[in-house]
Amino acid sequence: MGKSKTIVVALGGNAITQPSEEGNIYEQFANTRRSLEGVVELLRLGHRVIITHGNGPQVGNYLIRVEEARHLVPPLPLGIIVADTEGGMGYMIEQSLLNLCHDHGIPKQIACVVTQVIVNKDDPSIKNPTKFVGPFFKKEQVEKLVRERGWVMKEDRGRGWRRVVPSPRPRAIVEKDVIRLLVEHDVVVIAAGGGGVPVYVAENGWLEGLDAVIDKDLASAVLGAEIGADELMILTGVEKVALHFATPRQRFLDSMTVSEAQRYLAEGHFPPGSMGPKIEAAIWFLTHGGKRVIITSIEKSLQAAHGKAGTVILPD
Repeated sequence: MGKSKTIVVALGGNAITQPSEEGNIYEQFANTRRSLEGVVELLRLGHRVIITHGNGPQVGNYLIRVEEARHLVPPLPLGIIVADTEGGMGYMIEQSLLNLCHDHGIPKQIACVVTQVIVNKDDPSIKNPTKFVGPFFKKEQVEKLVRERGWVMKEDRGRGWRRVVPSPRPRAIVEKDVIRLLVEHDVVVIAAGGGGVPVYVAENGWLEGLDAVIDKDLASAVLGAEIGADELMILTGVEKVALHFATPRQRFLDSMTVSEAQRYLAEGHFPPGSMGPKIEAAIWFLTHGGKRVIITSIEKSLQAAHGKAGTVILPD
């Protein structure tokens, strides 16, 4: 990958909790260690690294605990839950990476920054929330939940009824200067976990939280652009981006330009619930100063560190 670069590595949701597992803390640590193989290689090659990560399963479990304990302790808002998971998951990533760097003889300082992300309080998703969070409920429970808690509830693919919350687009990173300073001093930074805590700027200039969640890939793109990162590596569940995914016409892509990515996105190749946000993040990053995006699987991250795996997206 040539000379030293600043690279944002966005770990997908399967980095820490696998869908087929119970998700206990021992499994989470084991998965975290496996997911960092590519990061260790980037550090060995001399690059500066910022790590972001998803937190969907963890937030879901947290909300179940909140529901089960409502009669014992006050419930927590979603923003606090996101901040809590940023800290807890950041600890797992930090400790795991420190241990791996120790084994590889790579002396590194690592810091986790609980990150606030500015959004527009009038974002269209505020009025039309679509992001499912938390446990499933029965249909007969919905009316009471809407009335007593003010939730918006929708049916989730016939599996039951769940709360839906807004997912506003990230606009800016509150702690960007702190993160940039740490990176410039060769500190590995873990930031914008779960997309960061969504906040808006009130009329008096104060920051106020929102009951919402932010897409972590879009937040990673904004973070990367704001700190002047060279590359964005998005680690997900597939080795390469595909056209006509999961059909007889499926075709994997080794590379594409921003214009090609925009065209494929408009043609519907990348659905909103899967590859769509990752392609949108790539486009945003590359049109705001980024030089290169790689999308690949966690299992292929080591090869991707050497440019030998994944789909590469480049500016026009």
